[in-house]
Amino acid sequence: MIPTIKLGGVALTAILLSGCLSSSGGSDNDSNASAPAVGGEQQLFKATLKRTAFGIPHIEADDFASMGYAYGYAQAEDNLCLLAEDTLTVRGLRARFLGANGTYQIPSNGATTTNLNADFFWRAAATDEAIEPFKTGSDPEVLEASSGYVAGFNRYLRELRDGQHPGRHEACRDEPWLMPMAEDDMYRRYFRLAVLASSSVFVDGVATAQPPATDIPELSADQILDALADAGIEGSEDLPFPFTDELPIGSNMYGLSAGASRTGESMLFGNPHFPWEKTERLYLAHLKVGDQAEIMGAALYGLPAVLIGFNDQFAWSHTVSTAYRFSFYELTLNPADPTQYLYEGEFVDMEATDITVQAMNENGEVSDVTRTLYRSRYGPMLTFEAAGVPILNWSTAKAYTLRDANAENDRLLNQFFRWNQADSFEEFVELHGSVLGVPWVNTVATGPGKPAYYGDLTVVPNVPDAKAQACATLLSPVFDLLAPGLPLMDGARADCQWDTDADAPAEGVFGRANLPSLQRDDWVHNCNDSYWVTNPAEPLTGFAAIIGDEETPRTLRTRKCMQQVIQRLDGSDGKPGSTGFDLANLQDIVLDSSLQSEQLAREAVLNAYCPIGTLLSSGGQPVDIAEACAVLQAWDGTHNLGSVGGHIWREFWRNIDPLPVESPDKWLTPFDPADPVNTPAMLNVASPLVQAAFADGVKAIQDSPMAMDAVMGDLQVSGIHDTVIPIFGGEGFEGAFTIASSRPHDISDGLYDVKYGNSYIQTVTWDEQGQPVAEGFVTYSQSTDPASPYYKDMTEAYSGKQWIRFPFTQEAIDSDPGLVEYRLVELAR
Repeated sequence: MIPTIKLGGVALTAILLSGCLSSSGGSDNDSNASAPAVGGEQQLFKATLKRTAFGIPHIEADDFASMGYAYGYAQAEDNLCLLAEDTLTVRGLRARFLGANGTYQIPSNGATTTNLNADFFWRAAATDEAIEPFKTGSDPEVLEASSGYVAGFNRYLRELRDGQHPGRHEACRDEPWLMPMAEDDMYRRYFRLAVLASSSVFVDGVATAQPPATDIPELSADQILDALADAGIEGSEDLPFPFTDELPIGSNMYGLSAGASRTGESMLFGNPHFPWEKTERLYLAHLKVGDQAEIMGAALYGLPAVLIGFNDQFAWSHTVSTAYRFSFYELTLNPADPTQYLYEGEFVDMEATDITVQAMNENGEVSDVTRTLYRSRYGPMLTFEAAGVPILNWSTAKAYTLRDANAENDRLLNQFFRWNQADSFEEFVELHGSVLGVPWVNTVATGPGKPAYYGDLTVVPNVPDAKAQACATLLSPVFDLLAPGLPLMDGARADCQWDTDADAPAEGVFGRANLPSLQRDDWVHNCNDSYWVTNPAEPLTGFAAIIGDEETPRTLRTRKCMQQVIQRLDGSDGKPGSTGFDLANLQDIVLDSSLQSEQLAREAVLNAYCPIGTLLSSGGQPVDIAEACAVLQAWDGTHNLGSVGGHIWREFWRNIDPLPVESPDKWLTPFDPADPVNTPAMLNVASPLVQAAFADGVKAIQDSPMAMDAVMGDLQVSGIHDTVIPIFGGEGFEGAFTIASSRPHDISDGLYDVKYGNSYIQTVTWDEQGQPVAEGFVTYSQSTDPASPYYKDMTEAYSGKQWIRFPFTQEAIDSDPGLVEYRLVELAR
């Protein structure tokens, strides 16, 4: 029987969650759990949570607080330990509980440091003052959902500590660092995600930046460039982000309108390539809040909203943008005091902050460690070096600081919450430019009967090319090599502050009119290159270099992105039936695991090298290539599970990839801006460097446990699960569209352990009734807890290319054979 609960004279009918899973609709055990006060008043959370097959939560509530409550509970149930560790991180407590010398990594931006340095960085960056605008500037829906999320997370944690959920979350359930969440932890998490592509790349550089204790001279640009050349660094391709062209994470997406559709209905494909570990995993959920919002899709852990998703009006996805979110400033220091810098003719003090972190040593003893860290008017002081070469160094004459536009982006949460409540495709597009809170990703969207839309309407420092040139410093030539488009400016001049457009929602950023966007009746795409050839029939040009490059070669993956659409529309891909896309052939194409590099070069390579039989490696040793040639001759050209020989090609192309695109040792047909899809082309197989690259690739296989004729499904497996799950797909550097990436590269165990790549995948169209038809995957599954039924089930389906329908209508949800229902209530104190 459903109990009736009275609160303050009001009768409430509900089934209360006990933690048991039941397909019959929960249990009728009582709960005395209490909720925190919200907005000065007592709050009651009430929501329905239904899970369909593969653990997909469908949450229905009358208000955003209750939606957040159920969302927080569900995410804690699936990913408690991971969320708790991230809370520990943003509080700056890693060194206290995980050891000062333990490793801290942000896989999504490549940052690696110690727990101690991580604590100093986050204590310096995610301060109360830094997160306050994220609270005061956010819409009420954001505040309510965030508060509810905390209460839902804490409820699950209380249940766990009360002995419920036996066997779950063994990795952390008894750890002292498993602590309740506070509301400020949510805003620190939001801040951390906002600066993922900016400040947090420099964790070490900010956490350890100190004024010189002795006289340290400043290196000239020529000295730095010479030292980099001696270290083998010739350009951005030899350096980690932010000096490479993109983050370690990436994505693919298509917006297909009627002109590209076989059915006449619009379609959308979205596929972030994110880490399979840590909190930049994506979580799929369906959220309904009264008559205010209904949306389904994925969000990064800890965000009670949908960041990539769909409903009956529109669908959208994101890819990482090429725009820089920060700029460096060079400070001229007071010769008598390296913590004073020149600004408008006067020396001003840096802001000094003493930060104390508790650190546990190898013996388990905890002690206080204190550092003084510094900020300028622009932002934190930092240092940066590459291959031992100090590029940004705090000398007695100069120092360097950073201004981060996303550290100032208090519109971030509003952007996604307002999108989640939008009533039409047109409103979605309008909100993109009017809120302008998207931090570091491009957007593609469409809707039933709507055009295909692209926009890189993101938070970008307003530094036009003319300002970047007028404010350049003597070290600017170094950045012209390392990071074209990233400004290094004179911090002594007020006129080198960022500009503000009239249509910008905040100071210091570009407005919509100066950012690239495009609508078409056929198709748009982005696969992590810049906006320039969103559709090659209508190039976008004339934007500031800080946003992206124009008329430059596209990556092999981007070329494949465009080629797939072009060939589908003209029928040259050989697929049966009429031209254009439907859901079935779109799904076939995006998971086909073929490679642009193989299509461009395999025939030439085999024709040139295989008759020889032996090639010299880069070290001058002869390498027998006969067996490799025989296998590659029979290879089907893909990295599907049954494919044989693709690993040989991968190890060869791994050695080709570092060659600059414009090098004559790479391509004989140079890049032509008029034909970005098909150029450059014709691999220079006569080049000794290319020959050695092939020999080195073959030798790498010979020296590993991998057999030449090994099947990809035996070589490439999930790197995060406790059972062997084969994974198809390739690396971006090979020109793969279907991404499965192993980092760091190590085949000494005879395996490619996949820990990056295809993550959340959605293909969306609409039926004759206007309802979304969506299928996809969370490739690594919904839960990080090995004891969860949702730990590897989606991964196994993905391995078999068994597309999963995402139930959206009430009928589809209620008829799902895997349905489990909870009804969640928490009473106010």
